[in-house]
Amino acid sequence: MRGPTRTSRLIATLLLSVAFALGGCSEQLGSTPPPAPTRIVFVPKIAKIPYFEAMNSGGMEAAKQLGVEWTMTAPASVDPAAQVTILRTLIARKVDVIVVAPNDPAALAPVIAEARAKGIHVLTSDTDAPGTQREVFVNQSSAEGIGTAVTDALMAKTGGAGKYAIVSCGPAAANLNSWISVQKEYTAAHYPKAQIVETVYAGEDEDAATALAKQLMTRYPDLTGLVGECTTSAPGVAKAVKEQQKIGQVFTVGVGTPQSIKPYLLDGSCSQSVLWNVESLGWLTAWTAKQVADGKPLSPVNKVSLELPAVKYDAPSKTVLLGDPLLITADNVDQFKY
Repeated sequence: MRGPTRTSRLIATLLLSVAFALGGCSEQLGSTPPPAPTRIVFVPKIAKIPYFEAMNSGGMEAAKQLGVEWTMTAPASVDPAAQVTILRTLIARKVDVIVVAPNDPAALAPVIAEARAKGIHVLTSDTDAPGTQREVFVNQSSAEGIGTAVTDALMAKTGGAGKYAIVSCGPAAANLNSWISVQKEYTAAHYPKAQIVETVYAGEDEDAATALAKQLMTRYPDLTGLVGECTTSAPGVAKAVKEQQKIGQVFTVGVGTPQSIKPYLLDGSCSQSVLWNVESLGWLTAWTAKQVADGKPLSPVNKVSLELPAVKYDAPSKTVLLGDPLLITADNVDQFKY
């Protein structure tokens, strides 16, 4: 019998190659692709301010380590309608988790409900939206902690007496309003010789805060203190004191990011900033969002990372708490790069 010819051997080789190729394709077609990473979108109050940029940096760093996708979509103004539009776009995109710092909680309540009805998780961070269907609030510090720290810092400079005014940002911002409420009660109870004469609102506009602070100093010639209640009004009120040449006469404290408030700490127009580690807040927010998306329950005390080994969770209010506020002065301001 004749052996296989060269042609038949070639045909056999080609058929075998095709069989292997088809087998490989069938394995690829039958294989299960890896799951897509959880998509978390952070919607801050407004774009292009250092505070939320730092918070976003913390969230991005956490995302790398947690294996999730973190992006920020920020409104160009503090008009609540701008946040509503962004949230509706994210609902249409079917993202996994929306994290929002509400400018107006009431305005966001319906669209938060829409997101939850579509199966999208919704958290608040930095600012809460109580009474809505948000699932968890990631809180930077307690209202009592911030309100008392701000008041004590100012009273230490004014001798526990005198008239002071508050320049806040959005009039509907739940976090700022809770701090102001504490300041009013705490001042009345602990500093009876001091008086809060007025609270005004500058939006998230530093220049508007400066202008309002100047008007307050004109309206109350015996004013001894100003509080910048948010990270744009804190440098704004200090700038007003500097430009009016009232350093040492009108003292300011505020909730300001370190590098934006640094020049005013150094020249004495701001006495102290009360804040928290903003990048850590972003880190904690990303971690919490992943826990919620994964369906993992939060414990009363949570080991989030080496830097956040014991983060508390309050189940009745569904609130994760970063911790105590930081006191930023001219001596330690350079420890923070944002």
